[in-house]
Amino acid sequence: MGNFKEYEQYDGLELAELVRKREVTPEELCEVAIERIEESNPEINAVVTPMFDKARAAAKAIKPEGPFAGVPFLLKDLMAAYAGVTLNNGCKGLRNYVPAYDSELVKRFKIAGVNILGKTNTPEFGLVAYTEPELHGATRNPWNTDHTPGGSSGGSAAAVASGMVPLASGGDGGGSIRIPSSCCGLFGLKPTRGRTPTGPDYGELWEGAAIEHVITRSVRDSAAMLDATCAPDIGAPYIIQQPERPYLDEVEREPGKLRIAFNSQSPLGTTVHPDIVKATLETALMLQKLGHDVDEDVPEVDGRSLAMSYLSMYFGEVAADIDELQGVLDRKVCQDDVETATWTLGMLGRATSAFSFVKAIRMWGRASRSMARFHEKYDVYLTPTLAHPPIRVGELKLKPLEKAALRMVNTLGMGKLLKRTGIVEKLAIENLSKTPFTQLANFTGQPAMSVPLQWTSDGLPCGMQFMAPMGDEATLFRLARQLEEEKPWFDKRPARNV
Repeated sequence: MGNFKEYEQYDGLELAELVRKREVTPEELCEVAIERIEESNPEINAVVTPMFDKARAAAKAIKPEGPFAGVPFLLKDLMAAYAGVTLNNGCKGLRNYVPAYDSELVKRFKIAGVNILGKTNTPEFGLVAYTEPELHGATRNPWNTDHTPGGSSGGSAAAVASGMVPLASGGDGGGSIRIPSSCCGLFGLKPTRGRTPTGPDYGELWEGAAIEHVITRSVRDSAAMLDATCAPDIGAPYIIQQPERPYLDEVEREPGKLRIAFNSQSPLGTTVHPDIVKATLETALMLQKLGHDVDEDVPEVDGRSLAMSYLSMYFGEVAADIDELQGVLDRKVCQDDVETATWTLGMLGRATSAFSFVKAIRMWGRASRSMARFHEKYDVYLTPTLAHPPIRVGELKLKPLEKAALRMVNTLGMGKLLKRTGIVEKLAIENLSKTPFTQLANFTGQPAMSVPLQWTSDGLPCGMQFMAPMGDEATLFRLARQLEEEKPWFDKRPARNV
């Protein structure tokens, strides 16, 4: 297995099978992956914390037992605590923070057999849908390095798309697995709320909106990793119903004739790129050809009001993150410990009332009830993953004058005044207009996946999003496998210029 092309021909489960058959060793896989990272990373900037020495030592001790025994793997550097390795969360103030323990999900990744080679780039606290933190710089899309790989799991997606590893971890609080999967031509599933563990540091992530899993090339790698990680952990805030059978078995089952609703209109009332509308219609026609009942329909939810409710949670979480940063730094947090926009968001969080916060969460509950009624009529809801092709690197970053203005606002502590102007909501809608489809599944807790079925006229990947009822990842995996066979994507790769 001395050349990269051969390494990239396999998904994670196939590589593990080669290890079990003794056709390749974990050490050999480790060295090939390290070489691939060293070749591509200077251009892509996906891996920000190499762990090569630890990986080489771990490879010698790996036994061919777990489903991913010896498979090279990367961790998103957000919440994923690995004992003795920095955990930055994309934040300048955390550049030197080193946890002394593994988070529960990292423990389960290790039990599954993966060999962790490093940590991947993420925006500060995972707050935006592009990956350009001041701490580590921009990550670039392997399909076109002028464009973003998305966020907040952009480093992980870029690493998988460029062939560094067959799968990597991600988290999704508003689309952060699905968005980069769409941008990079990969498969990305956001599991049902509560499906994967959040311990020992967290109960619900982002009031239940966020959950962690992986980004993969193949559907079955995602299913097998969810099998390996999906049991509740000690102190879980609630226990959800466990799957009827292993998800890897579901991948081999036919989906049957599904009732599928589709829609390509933005829930915010904003524009959707013509290539995206065309791709959604082509996907609907393909599903119809496969024998499914397909109708154009939309659920009864107020997308714009839900987007505003998202801000209340978002502001509050950022304020709490900044407050908790004090405990890590053992001193008072200052503006320079975080990015300018992050400090502003925290200030807005402190200016948000408990009334606004509770009202927002109640709105999520009503959206969940509405979607449950919608799924009495439909098994699956199809939308685009993104409303526009991947944006250019730097397109949504603060301009120098904007940054200077925000720093003045921050210094004067004008959070309440800023909220009253309406500017915040206007800017939020402008940003969310690129990714308006993904947040609904975070509000409701439903499973949702981005499947790399289409491509834009410029040759960039264009994922299609599918949502299923609460707890029904099985239907998504069965449908995804059918689509993978109908329109294969595994061998579609970026040109080897990185």
